[in-house]
Amino acid sequence: MKNHNESEQHGGTFGNKGNFLLVLIMILGVFVAILNETLLNVALSKIMDDIGIAPSTAQWLSTGYLLVIGVLIPVTAYLIQRFTTRTLFLTAMGLFSVGTFVAAIAPGFAVLLIGRMLQAAGTGLLFPLLTNVVFAMVPIEKRGSAMGTIGIVITFAPAIGPTLSGIIVEQFSWRVLFYGVLPIALLVMIFAYFRLKNVTEITNPKIDPISLLLSTIGFGGIVYGFSSSGEGHGGWSSNEVIISIVIGIVSLVLFTWRQLKIAQPLLDLRTFKYNIFRLSTLIMMIVMMAMFSAMMLLPIFLQNALGYSPLEAGLVMLPGGIVMGIMSPITGRLFDKFGAKLLALVGLALVANTLMQFAFITMSTSYSKIMIDNTLLMLGISMVMMPVMTNALNVLPPHLYPHGTAIISTLQQVAGAVGTALLVSIMTTTSRRFMENTLPTNDESPLQILAMIAGMKNSFLLAFGLVAIAWFASFFIKRSVPQEKELKLKEGPAN
Repeated sequence: MKNHNESEQHGGTFGNKGNFLLVLIMILGVFVAILNETLLNVALSKIMDDIGIAPSTAQWLSTGYLLVIGVLIPVTAYLIQRFTTRTLFLTAMGLFSVGTFVAAIAPGFAVLLIGRMLQAAGTGLLFPLLTNVVFAMVPIEKRGSAMGTIGIVITFAPAIGPTLSGIIVEQFSWRVLFYGVLPIALLVMIFAYFRLKNVTEITNPKIDPISLLLSTIGFGGIVYGFSSSGEGHGGWSSNEVIISIVIGIVSLVLFTWRQLKIAQPLLDLRTFKYNIFRLSTLIMMIVMMAMFSAMMLLPIFLQNALGYSPLEAGLVMLPGGIVMGIMSPITGRLFDKFGAKLLALVGLALVANTLMQFAFITMSTSYSKIMIDNTLLMLGISMVMMPVMTNALNVLPPHLYPHGTAIISTLQQVAGAVGTALLVSIMTTTSRRFMENTLPTNDESPLQILAMIAGMKNSFLLAFGLVAIAWFASFFIKRSVPQEKELKLKEGPAN
């Protein structure tokens, strides 16, 4: 395997055309899956009207999706070592395709939710699998370029989701969102069936049922608790929210303790022994919160305060998505040359600046100014996400790649759920207090808009504070080097 990889290093980033085709198939599958995560956000109001459900019920179409992904991703480290690349990819795309079809024909909410959760099960498997395939095939000096190519998928897909959804929902039924994705998913499956080969190493590990249970309750409880806080369940004081988060935290403490004690952990937490991995994971979680804050709060502000349509609100995100798609492979190449530190410092400074701009948004702020600021935000995020993630995984020995990928992906999902709930909660709480402390007038519409602006300010200032912490932390990033000791041990007997 080693000689095979060495002979392919001169055949481009992925070694040869066969490897490139394999990755391309997987990228297309991951693209449609991740695109589907944000497609439904703009369409929720139409779905509520069509099938007659309340906002708190409709929100489960997003919360349920996040919940399944949060529960499933920790198990991917085990699955990647237990099953072949081909088997896992076809299973994941099969689940996603079935879920898409079920959602498209759903007569009511229950069936639609089942469809979304099946989609999530497929999506949760796909990205960790793709990352591990790249790390198995690509030499360390070319991983930045390879991960930059993958970055197009992770950054561009969710960014164009709201825009695409806005266009489709204004012209057609919300069901077209599912019918449109289904043929692409099926074509990817057919292509993968004939051309996909196995790349990752199969080690047949044993699964620990207690770890699986604790992981499910832990990550599921936290994602559910934070996601439910803003869904009309009584907010943070709700017993449902408090109990879910407490149970989640206790379960994760027990899960962590067990992983450090057993011989074959579900998630190998020895990844956190590496300083670069710890630091990079923290930075990525903060960046995820910042990205979600903008993607959630800006469309709300544009529609509710400035009176723009869902399509116009979605279009604000489009230039940023395009910039992220263009920049991802470029930042990947820059990472291969200069490492992650410089990119993180510049990128996070850009993110912090744009979040400060959003914090002082007013009723007179122009549509174009918001679009430009959002584009600069996405440019900054594109300079941080994939380089920092690649640097984090590069420092690990090969046998920890599946665990490192699963840990990063899980914590990003948790950070997204926690960050969204926290920032939306701050916005609504600040807005409510503003209304309570302001003298009533005959026309409350301007007051409501001012209250929303006050809420936005506090939310974005918190996001700015978090990104400032990440910026200072990035000074301590060091360039990852291959685990030479482990490589020498492996090569020793053969010499």
